[in-house]
Amino acid sequence: MRQPLLTTTPAYQALQAHATDAKGWQLRQLFADDPERFPKLTADAAGLFLDFSKNRITARTLELLVDLARERGVEAQRDAMLSGEKINLTEQRSVLHTALRMPRGKALVVEGQDVNADVHNVLDRMRVFTDKVRNGTWLGASGKPITDIVNIGIGGSDLGPKMAVLALRSFAHPRLTMHFVSNVDGHDMDAVLAKVNHETTLFIVASKTFTTAETMLNAGTARTWFLGRAKEEDLARHFVAVSTNTQAVAAFGIDTDNMFPFWDWVGGRYSVWSAIGLSVALAVGFGYFEALLEGAHAMDEHFRTAPLEENLPVLLALTGFWNREFLGATSLSIAPYHQDLSRFPAYLQQLDMESNGKRVTKSGQPVDTVTCPVVWGECGTNAQHAYFQLLHQGTDIVPIDFIAALRATHDLPGHHDALLANCFAQSEAFMKGKTADEVRAELTAQGLPAAKIDELVPHRTFPGNRPSNTILMEQLTPLTLGALIALYEHKTFVQGVIWDIASFDQWGVELGKVLAKKIQAELEGDVDQAAHDSSTNGLIIMAKAAKLP
Repeated sequence: MRQPLLTTTPAYQALQAHATDAKGWQLRQLFADDPERFPKLTADAAGLFLDFSKNRITARTLELLVDLARERGVEAQRDAMLSGEKINLTEQRSVLHTALRMPRGKALVVEGQDVNADVHNVLDRMRVFTDKVRNGTWLGASGKPITDIVNIGIGGSDLGPKMAVLALRSFAHPRLTMHFVSNVDGHDMDAVLAKVNHETTLFIVASKTFTTAETMLNAGTARTWFLGRAKEEDLARHFVAVSTNTQAVAAFGIDTDNMFPFWDWVGGRYSVWSAIGLSVALAVGFGYFEALLEGAHAMDEHFRTAPLEENLPVLLALTGFWNREFLGATSLSIAPYHQDLSRFPAYLQQLDMESNGKRVTKSGQPVDTVTCPVVWGECGTNAQHAYFQLLHQGTDIVPIDFIAALRATHDLPGHHDALLANCFAQSEAFMKGKTADEVRAELTAQGLPAAKIDELVPHRTFPGNRPSNTILMEQLTPLTLGALIALYEHKTFVQGVIWDIASFDQWGVELGKVLAKKIQAELEGDVDQAAHDSSTNGLIIMAKAAKLP
C-alpha cells in the first residue's frame, strides 16, 4: 500500500509542533529537572544496555516518536520481513538475513522452500571444513597445514568479515593469520602476497555470482601468483569459493565440493551471517561463529517481540530520526571505545548509507524530508585527539554513539579504567559543556588578570547540549558482537520504514560500475571522445600517456 508523504502525516506534524517547543531545551536542565531521567531513558536486551538519556528528548518526545513508528507501519513491516515477504520491492526479493541465525529446526518455509533446513545444511558444511583447517588435517598440496587465509571480496563480502575477525581477535586461532583483499588497486593484493607462502595459504573467493569485477580481478591475480609457484591441480587445496555459480567456480579450478553457497535473499551488507562469514568461522572456530549467530538471533527475538517503547533497535532508530529531522544533524559519529571494534564505523557506513542513502520513496516519489545522515567515526581515545574538537566546539551538531565493554579481554592493569573514564567523561562533556561563568570562575581561581580572562573565555567555553547514546556490553564476545550488529541492522530498517524508502537495494552502486567497464576498455584501447565530457576525456588521455615507455 502506498504510504502518504511523511510530512503530511498527523504523527509527523505533531512532532514538528513539539520540536518547536524543544528548540530551547538544555540537557543540563532536563537532567536537573528529573532525577529519574537515566532509568526512564535506558533499556537493555540481548546482553546490550542502551542509555539514550543524553538526547534532547523528553518522555513526551518518545511518545510522539513511537506514534510515528506505529503510523508508518513499523510493526507490520517488521513482521513482513521476518516472515519472508518480498519487501525488497525493486528486486522482488525476500529479505531474510535474520533466517541465517535462526536455531536449527525453527520452521520457516518461504515459497515452499524450507529456508531453515537450507541454511543449516550450509552451516554443517562450513563446520566440517573449518574444523579440518583449524585442526591441521586440511593440508596444502605440499602436505603442510594452512597458516594464512586470504579473503578476497568487496563490499559486504569484505567489510563484515574483516570487522568481525578484528573484533574477535581475542578468540582467534594462534596458527592462522587472516588477510583481507578488497580494493581493485593492486597495491592491496601486492601487500598481502608479499607476506604469505603459497604452500600454506588458503584463498577464499567470495562472490555470489563469481562475476564481481573487483573480486574476480583480484582472484585472477592470486591464481596467477599461485600457479607461478605450483601446479594447476594444486589449486583445489588452496582455493575455496563462497558463490552460487558452480560452472564458473569449477572453471576457475576450485573443487565445487569446496563451494559454499548463499541465496538471493541475502543482501551483501547483511551477509556476514552466511557463508560469507567463512573467514570468521575459520579465525575463531565454528563454535564461536555459532555464538555470533546466537547473539544476533537474541536481538532478532527482542526486536520481534518487545513493545516499541522498550525495543532497543526502535529506540535507537527513533532518537536518530529525531536528531536528523528536527535537530538538523547531517552526520552521525560512531565512537567505539574498544580497539578491536576499529572497523565497526566503516561497517556501519555501508550498512546505513547503502541502505538508506535514497532520495525517492518506495513508490518513486521524491522524499519530502532529509534521509540518511553521513556515518563516520574512529575508536576512542584516538578520536578525542583527532576530530572531537569539532564535535565539542564546531558549528555543526553531530550526534555520537559511544560503544564500550565494561570488562576487557586483556589483563593489562590500568588501561580499561582509563578507557572507560574517557568514554563516560566525553559523553558527559558533550551533554554539559562549560559555561562562560564556569570558565571565568576557573580562570579567576588560577589568578589570571581580568583582561586575560576576558580574552580567554570565548575560546574555552563549550556550548554542550550535544546529543549522544551510550551502548554498553559486559564484554566484547561473539555473543555480544552478534547482538550489536543486529541492533544496528534493525535500527537501519526502522528508519527506512519511517522514511518509506527501499532500504534493501543499492542501485546507486551500479552506475559507476557500468561506466568503469567502458573506461577500462578505453584505457586499454582507443578513446571514444564523443562518449565523455572534456574532463573525463582529458583524464583518460593522461592515464594512457603515463603507460607509454
